[in-house]
Amino acid sequence: MEHRKPAPATLPSNVKLDHVVFSRFAECLFHLSAPGEEFVLSVNIGGNQVVLPVAGLIKEFAVGPDDIKMLELVGQAVRFVRGLRIGDALPKEVLTGEASWEVSPKHQMLARQRVLMQLVNWLSGSGTLMTSPEQLMQLANDPATKKKVTEAFAEAADRLGIGRENREQMVPYVAKLSDELAYVEALREVVESVRSMSVKVEGLTKVYQREKGLLQTIDQVRKLMLVAMADFDDRIAELDAQTGEIISVLKNLENQVLFIREKRDELYTRLLAWREFIDEWRRVDVAMSLKMENVIARLYQFLAARYMKTDEWVLMTQLQIRAQSIDDLKNKKKVLVW
Repeated sequence: MEHRKPAPATLPSNVKLDHVVFSRFAECLFHLSAPGEEFVLSVNIGGNQVVLPVAGLIKEFAVGPDDIKMLELVGQAVRFVRGLRIGDALPKEVLTGEASWEVSPKHQMLARQRVLMQLVNWLSGSGTLMTSPEQLMQLANDPATKKKVTEAFAEAADRLGIGRENREQMVPYVAKLSDELAYVEALREVVESVRSMSVKVEGLTKVYQREKGLLQTIDQVRKLMLVAMADFDDRIAELDAQTGEIISVLKNLENQVLFIREKRDELYTRLLAWREFIDEWRRVDVAMSLKMENVIARLYQFLAARYMKTDEWVLMTQLQIRAQSIDDLKNKKKVLVW
């Protein structure tokens, strides 16, 4: 995948469309459809909310090239926001490559400490990548670690052609890399929140072990959560591995920043759809209740649409409609392929 280039300087930083069709619609909102994630425009027609595919609008109304360029930019932009209206500012991701969301001081500190420990490990010849936030923070104020960091700065400065005596010039290198990786630290924390959801789902298999119908849904959710977590873990591991060769990263810092931003955006947009589920699952207890049954049903629909191959599954609702009894349902279990 090619690195995303900043938007051309001639394009405005706000959504601007000249075609008359966009001014005639009331309450225009560009967004991605759920769960298909098609680029669409929601409008109000006669008091009814109507969803129109943007690709169809371009073709049907012969939208001009300038508007098409803007719509392409908006199509990229709605991956990072819930929706955009005409006049709204475009997110920085599609204009400059920077993130449009903020990170906490905690994530900034973790990222800096991770970079410093990578330098220390490089100096000592250790190939170990330290990923635990707890370990990183424990070493932050360790005098022995601080001494090793000073030595690593000198050696790294020499390797980069700056000169050992100019080790303080390593500070902006570390700061720039840390600033980018702070966003990865924030996303790593969100991934752990998804993992906490997965743990709760595992707990539900015991709570509902006597409820065969619901247990089947929970088991499917459990399997799909494993698929989702494997995807997130692979993406984090790719970023960790790419930035693990610290001297190579610092020598080629500009290109590495582009790589980090590209992978950061991919992970961010995938996690964006999980936010409401993460918040909801924080508030629920692993216990039998009607609320839990509704929560697990919504999560199943969300996961199945995104992580289950269409030729490998039949919706539980279809099975339940055909099933006349528990025995009938059991006879049909071979329809599900994992």
